Amino acid sequence: MIRAIAWDIDGTLVDSEPRHHRALLAASRALGVALDDLPDQAFRGVHMLDVWEVLRPRYPSHVGREPWLDAINRAYVADAAPLVAIPGGSEVIQSLHAAGLSQVCVSNSNRVVVDANIVALGLAPYLVGSISLDDVACGKPDPEPYLLACAMLGLAPHEVAAVEDSATGAASARRAGLFVIGFGPDLGDAGADCLCESLFEIPGVLGQARGLHPGSPRAGFRPASDG
Repeated sequence: MIRAIAWDIDGTLVDSEPRHHRALLAASRALGVALDDLPDQAFRGVHMLDVWEVLRPRYPSHVGREPWLDAINRAYVADAAPLVAIPGGSEVIQSLHAAGLSQVCVSNSNRVVVDANIVALGLAPYLVGSISLDDVACGKPDPEPYLLACAMLGLAPHEVAAVEDSATGAASARRAGLFVIGFGPDLGDAGADCLCESLFEIPGVLGQARGLHPGSPRAGFRPASDG
């Protein structure tokens, strides 16, 4: 039975990917490196340490990983453009909270970015807590972030549903043993148990998923919109 929900943040609750991309470009310019040749949102859903490994040859040798990350995080928080909430996220989280469902946020972003997003969205009163990149040794797609979230909730993985918009996040949740709700167009064949086109579908999906027991076949599960 599903007793809690773990929410990805970037791309799931807030359309922050453009801001992350702008922060990467702005921080890199401040470090003397132009990355304007990168495709828009080139590293969507990618662990920042993996981004560093890809881009490291483009930076001067004196630029280290930690100062690079700090510069990007500061650029993200300082961005004057308002964060754009994904429709339905706040309403659904408040509704599930009122219904007694425990909730956490699980992100591949650093703590300062996670906290800034949660504050901007006004979600803190409805969450048990949050997991950031700073809280784990290995970020998504490793299962550690979601396993830590389950420990925070005091629940077994099969009792928790994850909502993810990226293949990286879906892989992390699935490897941890959670029920995975894929949201948005970017999942493809990422191993999600079901797909939703709108966050407003989540309560209906959970209504069906909460009836599943450990070991139940997942392949036959259909999203609420198909019922």
